Amino acid sequence: MADDLPDLTYEQKIRLLRVARNSVFKYVSRSVVPQVEEDDERLKAKQGVFVSLHIGDRLRGCIGTFEGDGPLVQTVVDMAVGAAARDPRFSPMRLDEVPKTEFELSVLSPLKAVAPEEVEPGRHGLLVTLGRKRGTLLPQVATQQGWDRETFLSQTCIKAGLDADAWRDETARIEVFTADVFCESDMRRPR
Repeated sequence: MADDLPDLTYEQKIRLLRVARNSVFKYVSRSVVPQVEEDDERLKAKQGVFVSLHIGDRLRGCIGTFEGDGPLVQTVVDMAVGAAARDPRFSPMRLDEVPKTEFELSVLSPLKAVAPEEVEPGRHGLLVTLGRKRGTLLPQVATQQGWDRETFLSQTCIKAGLDADAWRDETARIEVFTADVFCESDMRRPR
């Protein structure tokens, strides 16, 4: 995962998913962003995370950060609340939607600048920057869509509001990351 951090355990993943769900519930029901105390040193590490919310097959919100400002567990709180309340593509989540929502976390490795031919769809997530525009897609998106490398690069540019072939511009910055992706339904399956 992150260059110098151990992989998250099953129990740590369960903890983070519960924190995400409880944070959204508290925010949607009482407008409270909880502050979480944590004893687990691994969950205190600074690390980027994206929180994706789904209702059925439909995305309901997704917000993330490449670098956490504080402990991973608190970054999960902040990104979960952001996904529920501040994703500009969606209206704020209603209380009746919370029980129907599937929570998915993508805990990120550090960003690494690469050449386009080094991008591995299905393994890498992408961040493409050109000028003031930047777009990102998580690693699972390329897999879900069945995209090859060029399509993944093009779709990330489109998400940034750029032309599809902007990644070919010599001033474009292409960065990759990996993610430990897990969701509530995966954690409920027998191990």
